[in-house]
Amino acid sequence: MKIWFENKEYEVQADKTIREAFGTEIGTKDVLAARYNNSVVSLNQVIQKEGQISLISRAEKDGRIIYIRGLLYIMSKAFHELYPECYLTVNYQLSNAMFCEIENKKITPEMMEQIKQKMQQIIDKDLPIRKVEMTPEEALAFYAKEESLRGRLQVDIQKEKVSLYYCEDYYNYFYGIMPISTGFAKVFDIRIFRHGFLLEYPSVANSECIEKNKETLKIISAMDEYDELYKLMKINTVYRLNKKIQEGKIKELILFSEAIHEKKIAEIAHKIKERNNVRMILIAGPTSSGKTTFAGKLGMALRVQGIKPVTISVDNYFVEREQNPVDENGNYDFECMEAIDINLFNTQLLDLLSGKEVELPQFDFTTGHKQYLGNRLKLEKDEILIIEGIHCLNDELTKQIPKENKFKVYISDLTVLNIDYYNRISTTDTRLIRRIVRDYRFRNYSALHTLKMWSSVNKGEQKYIFPYQEEADCMFNSSILYELAVLKDFVLPLLEEIDDTHPEYSEAKRLSEMLRYFKSIQEIDLIPNNSLLREFIGGSIYE
Repeated sequence: MKIWFENKEYEVQADKTIREAFGTEIGTKDVLAARYNNSVVSLNQVIQKEGQISLISRAEKDGRIIYIRGLLYIMSKAFHELYPECYLTVNYQLSNAMFCEIENKKITPEMMEQIKQKMQQIIDKDLPIRKVEMTPEEALAFYAKEESLRGRLQVDIQKEKVSLYYCEDYYNYFYGIMPISTGFAKVFDIRIFRHGFLLEYPSVANSECIEKNKETLKIISAMDEYDELYKLMKINTVYRLNKKIQEGKIKELILFSEAIHEKKIAEIAHKIKERNNVRMILIAGPTSSGKTTFAGKLGMALRVQGIKPVTISVDNYFVEREQNPVDENGNYDFECMEAIDINLFNTQLLDLLSGKEVELPQFDFTTGHKQYLGNRLKLEKDEILIIEGIHCLNDELTKQIPKENKFKVYISDLTVLNIDYYNRISTTDTRLIRRIVRDYRFRNYSALHTLKMWSSVNKGEQKYIFPYQEEADCMFNSSILYELAVLKDFVLPLLEEIDDTHPEYSEAKRLSEMLRYFKSIQEIDLIPNNSLLREFIGGSIYE
């Protein structure tokens, strides 16, 4: 059959694997998997129909995900061989590292060194990693003999095929494609960090070495806070969440999650009140973090403290269109700092803080110019400005405003709920799922459109938001314990519309497979209309 491989046409015998058909080319490159008709597949994938095949290295997004997944597999095998009694958990990602814990044993430098050496031995042997598939009946019989829960969730959700990855006699399951052998892991490190340890790996930009991880102590604190709460409730995995849903405790889940948000927002409002001299609150966070609802809830909490919020939109302070910078493709760059009329913005903020009345501009996106339509504002002593925008954590935006007058809040969906003890849910994936639902329901965009735009959205976040997140005075984790169980039924039909003729098919398929681990929550009427989740599914009082 005809296969276009790396943009060249080949005649390939049917039923050969990708590795068998193109072994010479694969052997000369740092390859982890392949893309076959827009699906990410193993190099052991059998070629069964004509189409296109390209190789995936660890220097690209899909390759990096597979690299991390394979590295976690090797780490778990090393622990199984050296410390089989340890309850190992993979908690969350921090920059270019995965933060892990051991629940029942103290971590020592000797332990970390032994694990690192064992991992290197496993890598040096280049051991095959093979996928074994079972029917549900075979899997039930298998787990009846095994005490381990590794991969057991697949049985509980009644997958048509239960898969386990074997390396020698060790087995585990990591959802998604796995490298075909252990020799792929050229670069890694492992070291003690706080009460756990970090498994470190290369960045996409520099795949040949381990970069020093930036200190993100505020992010860690925000994630730890939720992690501890979920553990306290014994709902830190999808298995346990599903069990609560099966037991009919949906209302309890919803009320618990909403209470966490209300408590945290009240604490933030109290901190602002205590500071006395705060005159403006600057809010920033990546897309689909729930900034609109958060700002509304914070405004109400401030009123309880005797402070009246007044909102100003940075979007009304764009420079005139002919002055707006362009990107490398010649398109207007509306996200860069230079797109904001910073001098006007700061001048008006200073006037407001000094008690003067100003006429606020309104930007006309059709003409590309600011208009003045008589919208005047004077800030009273009991009023405070709330400003939300992509650059709000960057002091350059409000460079003329004294630091003591500013209170910065970083908001993001920092997911800490994991599929099981080894498979985490990406915070980026949760935001993407929120975005797909919101784009479809309120902007009439398909899931395909959202996926096409996602890399561009992420690029702006990486450049303008994430570098400044530790500048925040406080962080708000907008993660909702039960949200993916609700969003599942909204987003799965949208993802299933994307077929393998589109490059985005592999991403749609990956998200679909992850969501199928969740049992659905269909009792939407139990979700309060002031819930942050309503911003995405509809019915919010803050719309």
